[in-house]
Amino acid sequence: MATRALLGAIKKRAVSFPAFCGASTHRHGSTLVVAEHDGGVIKPPSLSALAAATCLPDPDSSVSVLVAGSGPSLHQAASHAASCHPSISKVLVAESDKFKNPLAEPWAKLVHLVQQSGGYSHIIAAANSFGKNVMPRAAALLDVSPITDVTGISDSNTFVRPIYAGNALCTVRYTGANPCILTIRSTSFPVPHKSVDSKSNEVSISHVDLSTFDEDLDKSRYISQTCQDDERPDLGNARVVITGGRALKSAENFKLIEDLAKKLGAAVGATRAAVDAGFVPNDLQVGQTGKIVAPELYMAFGVSGAIQHLAGMRDSKVIVAVNNDADAPIFQVADYGLVGDLFEVIPQLLEKLPEKK
Repeated sequence: MATRALLGAIKKRAVSFPAFCGASTHRHGSTLVVAEHDGGVIKPPSLSALAAATCLPDPDSSVSVLVAGSGPSLHQAASHAASCHPSISKVLVAESDKFKNPLAEPWAKLVHLVQQSGGYSHIIAAANSFGKNVMPRAAALLDVSPITDVTGISDSNTFVRPIYAGNALCTVRYTGANPCILTIRSTSFPVPHKSVDSKSNEVSISHVDLSTFDEDLDKSRYISQTCQDDERPDLGNARVVITGGRALKSAENFKLIEDLAKKLGAAVGATRAAVDAGFVPNDLQVGQTGKIVAPELYMAFGVSGAIQHLAGMRDSKVIVAVNNDADAPIFQVADYGLVGDLFEVIPQLLEKLPEKK
């Protein structure tokens, strides 16, 4: 049965591949990682930015982490940052209510202020909504050109980033003045498990002098932030992702994807067509204009494989596709493919798969 092959793919676990770091060349400098935190811990995308900082080749260079905000969670996050990676030499804490919300203007000015005093050669953040919001503005204040969505580091001035919706990779050499500002694709720089919570490597924590900080008012204001509150894993960091496309035909039918995800302990994703059709909210969209994912297992049901969608999931370790069109482009990138009706395949999987423990 074809379903048995899919069950085998689900059971398969791929090994984690290290981020692409080029051959070592000598560099003198220091790196600042602009980190997000939530609930007193550094967010996974920022941990990936730390992993990217270690790919910069000079082993004698220092890595500093900048965290900002207010309240007890900030101090907890600073303690977590000080112990989360052995390469960190300093944690900088900017404590003010001005930074408790992710507004670009104050955060960019903070990066500018810290750079003026620290003279860093590189400034790195994750290429998520926070990094894409803050880092271009910070680059403008520092009069440098940022390099965005980096997926590989060859040396201290040479980087790899995708172009043409991920269908080609471009090697970029930075020739401008310091700092070199990067946003990195977090799925390309996995976090080594041994680097997390390595409390024996705790480093000093310093407070940023904000006496000269000047914030422009009335350019923007924080209104609210909403997020999906459920028991499913976060889509951007899940080990297993189950994605549905427009072929599911309705929001009611999309519950099949949710049921399968619940049974596997997986995150739920969707194509842009499914989001535009109103089947699911847009925070579940995977693709060039959605979230970039690289789970150990990616299962696509009723997904044709448009170029924009492939750009968001092609780095997944194992890809399983189910589609009734044998010529669907998704099969060109799939490790396992089944030509069949998803309304027959998913119920069979739900019946045969054991409940997640």
